[in-house]
Amino acid sequence: MEKRDWMIISIMGGVFALFYFIPYNSAWFNNSVVNGVNLLNDYAKQHVLTCLIPALFIAGAIIVFIQKDKVLKYLGSGAKKYVSYSIASISGAILAVCSCTILPLFAGIRKRGAGLGPAITFLFAGPAINIAAIFLTMSVLGYEIGLARIIAAITLSILVGVTMALIFRERLEKGTFLSQEADDPKLSNLVIVSFFILMVGVLVVNGLQIDKVLKYSLMGLLTFSTIILVWVRFGKELIGKWLEETWTFSKTILPLLFAGVFVAGFIMPLLPESLITGLVGQNTVLGNLIASIFGAFMYFSTLTEIPIVQALISKGMASGPALALLLSGPSLSLPNMLVIRKVLGTTKTAVYVGLVIVYSTIAGLIFGVIIA
Repeated sequence: MEKRDWMIISIMGGVFALFYFIPYNSAWFNNSVVNGVNLLNDYAKQHVLTCLIPALFIAGAIIVFIQKDKVLKYLGSGAKKYVSYSIASISGAILAVCSCTILPLFAGIRKRGAGLGPAITFLFAGPAINIAAIFLTMSVLGYEIGLARIIAAITLSILVGVTMALIFRERLEKGTFLSQEADDPKLSNLVIVSFFILMVGVLVVNGLQIDKVLKYSLMGLLTFSTIILVWVRFGKELIGKWLEETWTFSKTILPLLFAGVFVAGFIMPLLPESLITGLVGQNTVLGNLIASIFGAFMYFSTLTEIPIVQALISKGMASGPALALLLSGPSLSLPNMLVIRKVLGTTKTAVYVGLVIVYSTIAGLIFGVIIA
């Protein structure tokens, strides 16, 4: 038999063993399964249609209407420092990158001449301020921690980048980015700006604490206006590209998110509340440090850190450690570290990981004090 056949047999064997040994008569297991399904139901009703789906359409539109090369060229060694760091720190929202796509982009801009500082800022900020993560954090965890995540992610990305540049001073030859010219969408800036205002408006209105009839009426009006604008001003080819990019994001993110939500709901009843409150239940240096280290070494697929933090908060996790986890979790993981090491080397990677953990701990501690 071929290697592929052995892999299929192994998967079939694993699935069989899973269902054979599953403790279906156990009360704790049944309770965890029901809790996972209930959390999925809550997400479907409260967050998917009114928050996540519009955010995915916006992310797809960003890919089509904003060319990556036009942003990345400002990260070169010849660019002014305040320009390169500023663009790198908000590039996650502009480029709509996730933790999976940030690594090849990071490696690419380093090879094309990006300075170490801006490249590190780009590496940290990219997945940390993913547009879908921003709105989902606000929708699920609240506007306070959502806004704190945005501010802290941008601030920390610059601090980490500047610190790395100061520690590892390097001489780079001035060069240009080797990029292919991409066709710009044949739309006026007014049409593009109006389109994004309408789309983002849906998410903004969804977060307002107003009468539900008024809220859904405004959201319906904004959605209808977006459809009319797209139908009248977008060509068939452009609509196709937009929907294709949206579908690419959706099929990559949604299955992982739903799996993450279910897992978070499943483990929620299994976590002793005393353990959570004892480790991260207070806004202490140790509590924030534990949350930062946990987030740095665990692997979180895009957006899955949000339901996990939601589960931990329900078990007694304090706001400071929650933010620390949201900052270090999406930006680092063991697989990420292995790839980063190939680009930067062992020493720089170790320092980068340490800086992310330390700065995330400090940010969580400050946020906890402010909230208190």
